[in-house]
Amino acid sequence: MDVFENVSVTKQANVYFGGKVTSRTVTFADGSKKTLGIMLPGEYEFSTQQAEIMEFAKADLEVLLPENSHWTQVSDGDSFNVPANSSFKLIVNGVSDYCCTYLD
Repeated sequence: MDVFENVSVTKQANVYFGGKVTSRTVTFADGSKKTLGIMLPGEYEFSTQQAEIMEFAKADLEVLLPENSHWTQVSDGDSFNVPANSSFKLIVNGVSDYCCTYLD
């Protein structure tokens, strides 16, 4: 989905890693949430309590998911799932544009 209709957007940005990763929270009428963000080049580790799906409109990065022992290349249009109560690592090589969907 390229356009989200009938949503609320939180004005204040979520800022991580000294501003190298930012996002905005989008809330849907049913209460579900997504974040839309940008990652600048760098190495990052994220922890999550909820399961999530990371989708990339533009991507030049590698991900190390908790169940894997090897890094996976992520390119434009790719996505991956992150299990609840876990962490994952990213090596971002170029500006990457993402949408994170939080699952119940």
